Amino acid sequence: MRPPPLWLLSLLLGGLGAAAPPPDPVPQLAAPQNLELHLYNDEQILSWEPSPPSNDLRPVVYQVQYKYSTGSGSWNAFKGVNCTDITVTRCDFTGGGRLKGFPGLYSVLLRVRARQGERTSDWVTSTKFERYCNVTVGPPKNISVTPGKGSLTLHFSPPFDVVKEAVFEYRVRYWEKAGAQQVRGPFKENSIVLDNLKPLRVYCLQTEAQLIVRKKNICRPGPSLSDVSCHETAAEASSLHVILIPLGIFSLLVALTVACSFLFLKYQSRAKYWFQAPPNIPEQIKEYLKDPDQPILEALDKDSSPKDDAWDSVSIISSPEKERDDVLQTL
Repeated sequence: MRPPPLWLLSLLLGGLGAAAPPPDPVPQLAAPQNLELHLYNDEQILSWEPSPPSNDLRPVVYQVQYKYSTGSGSWNAFKGVNCTDITVTRCDFTGGGRLKGFPGLYSVLLRVRARQGERTSDWVTSTKFERYCNVTVGPPKNISVTPGKGSLTLHFSPPFDVVKEAVFEYRVRYWEKAGAQQVRGPFKENSIVLDNLKPLRVYCLQTEAQLIVRKKNICRPGPSLSDVSCHETAAEASSLHVILIPLGIFSLLVALTVACSFLFLKYQSRAKYWFQAPPNIPEQIKEYLKDPDQPILEALDKDSSPKDDAWDSVSIISSPEKERDDVLQTL
């Protein structure tokens, strides 16, 4: 078969026209980088590095989704937590709402992508995590210490709430000032008594917690200890009595002595008046009072002692006048 002439081919091509080229694809946005998961007690936060900057001045927003890795789960957007179309590079999925963080015994996957207008990036998926397996356990909270007789009693609350399949165990590190450190535990109660301590001594202590999941044989020790606090133990009952009883008696005697001295100085004149002997009535007055008809003056004169009227006799031996008369007579 002979090929068509060239003029016919030119006519056909000119009548149909050339086919239009396909449109240029929208350039894809760079994906977020270096996803990092922060699990500390109740805190569950996913953070990442932003997409590299471009010439597009429109804001870049991020979308975060999650799914449980067990079974054929689908990806879900967060509800009650603002992790969709956000401009910040972190998603805190313990901030409230219906979810309130992921359960402790479920395996979870997270993914994030960037969006700028109609441009989107690829999804970047985090590694699978299980909260109780990956959490960092902090020290107990709300610690209070009550000194006792040669003991210290600690009260505290757990680092965070756990399901019944998991429990916390606690240990206490304590030491006397300038002494060696000792450890007691593990304890499962939220109240610990450190007994057999020396009375009236200062002890410093720290507490730590670790998470135990029996079902999966998980043990997550807490790498951080509570702040150091120091407390003085109280005295034993026998020692306290030996000290307080003599001290109380001595204090009472001193107080009584001071009080008596003060009262005596303040009321000295009255005390003398109260304690002096009453005046005695002379016997003559008593007899007169018994017999008023008796002359009082005669009774007094009769009973008066002669020595009351005693006097001394004086003799004049010589005088100047007598000496002069004697001299004249001699002449």
